[in-house]
Amino acid sequence: MTSLLFFSFLWSLVAADIYMHNPRGCNNRLDEARRERNNANRLFDSQNNNRGGYNVGKLYYYEGSVLSIEWTIQHSCADPNNHCEMILQYMCGDNVRNGITTQTIPDNPALCKDYDCNSDHRFGMHEDYDYYTNCKYRNRNKGLFTADRKLRRDSAIYTRQNPGGTRRGYECSEERDYYPYWHPTPWKDIAVLTNDVSRCKMYQSQSENVKGRWACELTKEYLKKMNWRNYKIPNNREDCESRNFTWKETPSHSLPAPECRETDWSRDNHLGNGKGGYTNKYNWTLPDLNHEQCVLRIRYNISTGDFDGWGPSVNSSTNGVNLDIGEKYGMNESTAAERGYVFKQNPEVALFPGFDLKLRLAINTNQYGRVFQDRSHTFAVRRRPSEIKNVKIHNLNVRGKRGNIVQVYPGVEYDFVPNTLRVKDGDYIHFQWTGSNTNPNNNDGQGKAGTDRTNVVLLSDNEWGKNYPSLLDKSNLLGMDKTSLNHLAVLDNSQFGGEMSELDDAGTYFDLGPKKVTGIGTYHYMSTRNNNFSNRSQKGRIVISNTEQISRKLGRLGGTLKFSDGQHVTFGPETLAQLQTISVELMSADDGQKMIEENGGRISVGHGYASDFIVVNPHSLATNKKFEIGMKVDSEATSKIQFYRSSHELHLNTWYKVDWSIANGFATIETYEGGVYVARTLPDSAIISGIVVTCIVVVIVIGGTAFYFRRHPDKWGSVKSSCLNICRSCKSSV
Repeated sequence: MTSLLFFSFLWSLVAADIYMHNPRGCNNRLDEARRERNNANRLFDSQNNNRGGYNVGKLYYYEGSVLSIEWTIQHSCADPNNHCEMILQYMCGDNVRNGITTQTIPDNPALCKDYDCNSDHRFGMHEDYDYYTNCKYRNRNKGLFTADRKLRRDSAIYTRQNPGGTRRGYECSEERDYYPYWHPTPWKDIAVLTNDVSRCKMYQSQSENVKGRWACELTKEYLKKMNWRNYKIPNNREDCESRNFTWKETPSHSLPAPECRETDWSRDNHLGNGKGGYTNKYNWTLPDLNHEQCVLRIRYNISTGDFDGWGPSVNSSTNGVNLDIGEKYGMNESTAAERGYVFKQNPEVALFPGFDLKLRLAINTNQYGRVFQDRSHTFAVRRRPSEIKNVKIHNLNVRGKRGNIVQVYPGVEYDFVPNTLRVKDGDYIHFQWTGSNTNPNNNDGQGKAGTDRTNVVLLSDNEWGKNYPSLLDKSNLLGMDKTSLNHLAVLDNSQFGGEMSELDDAGTYFDLGPKKVTGIGTYHYMSTRNNNFSNRSQKGRIVISNTEQISRKLGRLGGTLKFSDGQHVTFGPETLAQLQTISVELMSADDGQKMIEENGGRISVGHGYASDFIVVNPHSLATNKKFEIGMKVDSEATSKIQFYRSSHELHLNTWYKVDWSIANGFATIETYEGGVYVARTLPDSAIISGIVVTCIVVVIVIGGTAFYFRRHPDKWGSVKSSCLNICRSCKSSV
């Protein structure tokens, strides 16, 4: 019978896969004035749709500030449908650059200025010429699984996913496709997000951040004698030393091991947001890089759940062999082969025994176990000026580009990042963004065709849904001066005159610099430029409180959320059953009492406060194991205190004692639950004795009085009348 086509996961025709939205991901785009990029091979192999990416624009950030990295992916993570890893890395270098042409940088120095491609700034470049040349002439790792792919040659630029050795910039294909990689690279690890946290120990211990890499160093005599087109670089110690070369170690990057935790959940075949409708993100606290030319990279390693890519049979021993996957479907090897349940190109499977009917599966073996990636345009990380040396800086940026959702897809429409920013009174916010003058001219939006612009003005009535801004002379946005508010609204700190009603003549780049923000409250703001029916509403919210807050995603491996004064909340391994956002808040005793009163609660236990309040959110948190809260306590009251817990579920009216211990003025609480924690002083024994005696006397008096009036009911009327007169007198005097 005629074979039918059965569409399984159609990896060979994937339309889009990973896009970085903040900072602006380039997806190999430079400044094209069309929806498609000009050159998919300009800098790296993204495997993404040609319409992805944002036009070039450069930002800078201060070390120690927090940068929200946001992305969308086409296929799922944290889902049983596949295996998934997300690798976040960065690199900096004097020659790292965006370039001014969409052409791919040559690998022939004769085509570059001064015979030096590394310094020819016409071309964009991340990895350099020497790095690529070493990869091009180094033997590939022949222990890797290549399925039934026929790799053209034996160097490291040929892989199962790139069997033809196509060049993209100076990227090394083997390094791109495998992590952790075994040869020296310029990439530094930030984080590894994985479906299987049991691999985290391996990822962290093998990271080049902490472990050096070995490579074969050829002798100068050999390089002079051989034509560079003919030499081969051994990739292991035995082959290297057998040819009298040097097997040399390159030191590690001497950085902390990358964070490793679960991936954020996302659904497959849906290039959109994650749980709760929010874009999946990772908050990166920027290290002291002190460099003007850096680039961020995010890789999305994904494979089908049909076979175990980590299994013992998935290696070079099964290359060219139809890998058996029948066991997963309850078949032995011979039955699986007979019925087509093998991993090969477009297999035909017999679903029904005894029927001559086979269905063809659209499987492409170089697409199973696939890597997608995106990279940012270059950015700078600078050291702080002395006047903001010890303050907390929050980056507030803009993502997206001009156009409606269909026109910008797989990019996104405008939004502020973070959309909701929570800061402490007295912190600093760094308002900064970049746009473009080369968006497609027929993309919808306000202002001059093809232009990106953004501004910030306070919303009237402080509500999301309003569309009229507050008057500048009456607004009090974040306690900033009128000059700063004017710059945010009209973008005139670097622009003198021009047509500014829709900001057409303002520059594409805006930088207010870090500004101190004050004034406890919630501030809603908008961009007047982008508030029509084409780009919808571009609005954001800033919440200022006088408490210190820390929010972080933690999973099965746990972690610590630490306040600036050392107080902390620590979750050990397996304390949390799954990845979730944990938020902790530190507030003074006065602020804690105010919080209780505002929620209609009260605290009737204890005599006074002997610590700050620590709030662990969500209040409903219930863990598998006890987690630890470390709190400072009043050193003079340590023998007369007790710790208590309450929560919103208890309306902050009911308080429970919690066990605690103390050492060096620091109390340690071990608990299973979120909520509000505080230490209360206990009254001393003399006061307690007095209270007990008083209570006994009151009970005797009340009891005796009740007994008297029960025996003499005729006396009660006159007493009742007198009491009413007394109460009436009291009311009138108030």
